Amino acid sequence: MAITKEDILKKAKELNVKFIRLQFVDILGIIKNVAITVEQLPTALDGQIMFDGSSIEGFTRINESDMYLKPDYDTFTVFPWRPSEGGVARLMCDIYTPEGEPFSGCPRSTLKKVMEEAREMNLEMFAGPEPEFFLFERDENGEPTTITHDKGGYFDLSPIDLGENARRDIVLALEEMNFNVEASHHEVAPGQHEIDFAYTPVLRTADNIATFKFVTKTIALNHNLHATFMPKPIFGENGSGMHVHQSLYRGGENAFYDPDDELQLSELAYYYIGGLLKHSPAITTITNPTVNSYKRLVPGYEAPVYISWSTQNRSALVRVPSARGKGTRVELRNPDPSANPYLAMAVMLKAGLDGIKNKIEPGEQTTKNIYDMTSRERIDRGIESLPANIIEAVNHLKNDAVIRDTLGKHIYDHFVRAKKIEWDVYRTQVHQWELDQYLLTF
Repeated sequence: MAITKEDILKKAKELNVKFIRLQFVDILGIIKNVAITVEQLPTALDGQIMFDGSSIEGFTRINESDMYLKPDYDTFTVFPWRPSEGGVARLMCDIYTPEGEPFSGCPRSTLKKVMEEAREMNLEMFAGPEPEFFLFERDENGEPTTITHDKGGYFDLSPIDLGENARRDIVLALEEMNFNVEASHHEVAPGQHEIDFAYTPVLRTADNIATFKFVTKTIALNHNLHATFMPKPIFGENGSGMHVHQSLYRGGENAFYDPDDELQLSELAYYYIGGLLKHSPAITTITNPTVNSYKRLVPGYEAPVYISWSTQNRSALVRVPSARGKGTRVELRNPDPSANPYLAMAVMLKAGLDGIKNKIEPGEQTTKNIYDMTSRERIDRGIESLPANIIEAVNHLKNDAVIRDTLGKHIYDHFVRAKKIEWDVYRTQVHQWELDQYLLTF
């Protein structure tokens, strides 16, 4: 049953809510808040709260800056941490223009547009993410360090996993906010953790990722720790990924499952994989959007680098886990948690739909460990590599009309401009490695 305006007002009163954060995500994936008092909640629920769009990176120009926040009633939740008086709730919002149209620079609306395309094909995307993050100590001034406070390893528990308390509190907070947390454990690198939450319709998944990052940082701060979703904060250690499990449903049935196929995959599933593989170089710009993202995407650290698929091989970009029936799904392994969740889900879904519409075959699956192959073997098998850096990825995006059009002109132009600036700043700086390598030598 749909949640109504009256339901939310009643719940806010019962839970003694005093403040509401109207949240949205900007083009670069950073969560933003417009804070209001509970007295303004009826106005907010009518979509009448306005903010200055020119103050948000990549949103709009000064002369057309008025933007309206339209809350999604289903996302109303109270934060489990409370101030001394009254509670704080949040609502995820879409951005609208004064004319009442969805704003072309709103990532959430971008995803909804692709969802509508799937709906016209009688399909609905479900997704389940596996976001990883690091917990670092803070120094005496409260500034983040890259010092980990544990020596745990994969799936370790206390006493050596000292981040367990913080991770437990993060999970408890998420569960209080009605998240269905499926698993939480220590990852491979010291100080690295993973929390997986349940498979949900794709819009809710994107909302959950945005909220998860916000909650994780807040709870970590309460433990005097810094949580970072930076993809590769420590040289020589595994980076943080965000594998995304995804499937399409039609009429309540998993459209990827076919019990009569050799691998029990439907024709639609193969085409979806084909679309993901074909568009993966352009998609990477969105799923791996920072200069640092490409420090993770190198051979030897479990991150996928080569464009291939497999039902068993974890070195492949797209893996098909063993579950079948309702659990049939594909897993894209290159995304990282610095990605804008709405744009990442939008481009993955669009690539898959393009594969279905154009019957893009994925080719033979790769069963051999690709990391063990020579470059000649990879060439002979037609296995190409993902982009090596953000500017190479941007160039693939420029040449991929399907993914470019998914973003729309506004988001594409602002996103590409931001990435070019980021790359120029990075490539023109002198880094410590260069000083260590060359200062005494030359």
